[in-house]
Amino acid sequence: MIEPLSPSSYGARVQGLAEVLADAVAGGASVGFRLPFAVEDAAAWWRTREPAVREGTLRVWTATVDGAVAGTVSLSLETKPNGRHRAEVLKLMVHSRFRGRGLGRALLETAEAAAASGGATLLLLDTAAGSPAERLYASAGWTRYGVVPAYATDPSGVLDDCSFFFKKL
Repeated sequence: MIEPLSPSSYGARVQGLAEVLADAVAGGASVGFRLPFAVEDAAAWWRTREPAVREGTLRVWTATVDGAVAGTVSLSLETKPNGRHRAEVLKLMVHSRFRGRGLGRALLETAEAAAASGGATLLLLDTAAGSPAERLYASAGWTRYGVVPAYATDPSGVLDDCSFFFKKL
């Protein structure tokens, strides 16, 4: 089941979100963090996102399996007047225990549909070049518009190239 987190439900899901994020980082995902990275670190980061959820500039969904948070995706809404037609897909992650069930694609489709229903006509995202996520985005109709070499480090500190994608809705 995929559900949006409201400002009132967000806090209750922070621990589950933290477990997904910590698992992604431990698995080598280049999602902005370096090792060592504990579940407590992940929970602290998710708590910093709560004001944006309250303001409505960040939307977060969780996919749950048997009551556990199995995955998540976020949608950052542009607040600049000349960019309100676009949004950015962030932190699409599925816990390693739940991969291979189509949750990543379902979460991506959820974010896309929500963006479209909110009036967005352009979505953006970035991911490590050559990653499984890159293949997911390409197969879901996203267009890669560039690769920046040595854009960010993976969790162990190795520089990775980054692919940038867009999708017109």
